[in-house]
Amino acid sequence: MTFEALVPPAPPVPEIRETGSDFAALSRQITEAGLLDRRPLYYTVRFTLVGLSLVAGVAALVAVGDSWAQLLVAAAMSVVFGQIAMLAHDLAHKQVFTSRRASEGWGIFVADFLMGMSYGWWMNKHNRHHANPNHEEKDPDVSPDILIWSKRQARAAKGLPRFIGKHQSRLFFPLLMLEGPNLSFNSFRALNKPTMKRPVVEGTLLVAHFVLYLGGLFLLLPPGLAVAFIAVHQALFGVYLGCVFAPNHKGMAMVTNEDRLDFLRRQVLTSRNVKGGPFIDVLMGGLNYQIEHHLFPSMPTPALRKAQLITERYCVELGVSYHQTGLLASHREALRHMRAIGEPIRLEF
Repeated sequence: MTFEALVPPAPPVPEIRETGSDFAALSRQITEAGLLDRRPLYYTVRFTLVGLSLVAGVAALVAVGDSWAQLLVAAAMSVVFGQIAMLAHDLAHKQVFTSRRASEGWGIFVADFLMGMSYGWWMNKHNRHHANPNHEEKDPDVSPDILIWSKRQARAAKGLPRFIGKHQSRLFFPLLMLEGPNLSFNSFRALNKPTMKRPVVEGTLLVAHFVLYLGGLFLLLPPGLAVAFIAVHQALFGVYLGCVFAPNHKGMAMVTNEDRLDFLRRQVLTSRNVKGGPFIDVLMGGLNYQIEHHLFPSMPTPALRKAQLITERYCVELGVSYHQTGLLASHREALRHMRAIGEPIRLEF
């Protein structure tokens, strides 16, 4: 028996009647427990720590100078950028501020200027994901652009997705190394789309980010070392983001227009929680509580742990499958799913 065979397959999508009362009852419990209240002290501390980490990284870059030890600084900065990305995520979901204006203003600053990713482009994409997670026709995160996520997509795949799909479980982590540049490329490409509300502001901040990022590196370091720094920083940043986001849905139930699921089941059955305690909470920015995050997107991060206990107990009472596992096991499940999905393509060769 192979190690992959020990990992359970993605759960099937059951036939469920349409009902809204189940989520309403859970929502009342969560609201009465005060878990949707803002946590200003928590976010003040978190923003401060991430900001200080960014300043420390820049100071280390200046202090180390012309040395290959800069690659260690690049690795550390990839983690800092990942934490910045998770702050942008919380701002986008109004977890930090109740005001839409404050959330959007800070979100644009953090995402565009500090991270180099368009807030408006990502928001449009992420909102569609939240509305229909793992939906083959509606979730942009499982569209067959490069990777494929269902056997139906595998049978219809052509070109690059078809070529990569054959070995996508092996190529997944190498491809993640390109995710940083991919986010920035798509951000600039989206600036002229009608869905962008503030293209001038975002475009200006994106350009400012890369002038400071690239200009600073090539000013402080020899060209070869600067290129190496960028390569290590962007590659590890992409892998970090992938390790945070991939365990949340990959390998869980895929749905189509034929599946009728109420809101609670649509979110729970397509999401996976990752266990691991405070370290995993910090590493994944609270996104390890993906089920609770999808049910209550505006819930502040520190409330998710308590919400998890309430939600799991409630799902058990309803008989709704609630899945959580460890970090490594979550990746094994996702990779096993990706390998199984590529089988129709492999059989043709």
